[in-house]
Amino acid sequence: ELSSHMERQTPQRDAIRSLFTPDGDPLSPQELLEQASRDVPKLSIATVYRTIRSLEELGEIVPVELPGEPARYELAGKDHHHHFVCESCGRVFDVDACPGNLAHMTPDGFKLTRHDITLYGLCGQCV
Repeated sequence: ELSSHMERQTPQRDAIRSLFTPDGDPLSPQELLEQASRDVPKLSIATVYRTIRSLEELGEIVPVELPGEPARYELAGKDHHHHFVCESCGRVFDVDACPGNLAHMTPDGFKLTRHDITLYGLCGQCV
C-alpha cells in the first residue's frame, strides 16, 4: 500500500507505525528505535527520524513538547489530555484527567486559549 506521498511500505515503517496506538504513551525517537528493533533488527535512527517526519506530514502522529525535553510523538486525534514524566526512568505517560477550565487563573483582561499541564514524579516501576 502506498501513502499519499507515494512512499513504500517497508517492514521498518510498519514496525514504527505499529507502536503508535490510541492508548499508547508518547515515545521518543530512541524509544521507537529500541521497541521497533525487536521486530526489525538493524533498524537505524535515521530511518526512525524519516518515518517520524513522514507520519507527522501525513497527520498520523503529533509531537508532544515537554519543557526541557526533546519532542516525543503520539497518535494524532487523541482527546485533550496531559502528561506525567517519570523523573527516574524518563518515560512519559498520558494523564487523562484534566482540572477543566482554568480561565479563573488568568490575570484580569487576559483570555485563556489553551493549557498544558505536565506532572513530574516516579512511575509505578520506579517507586
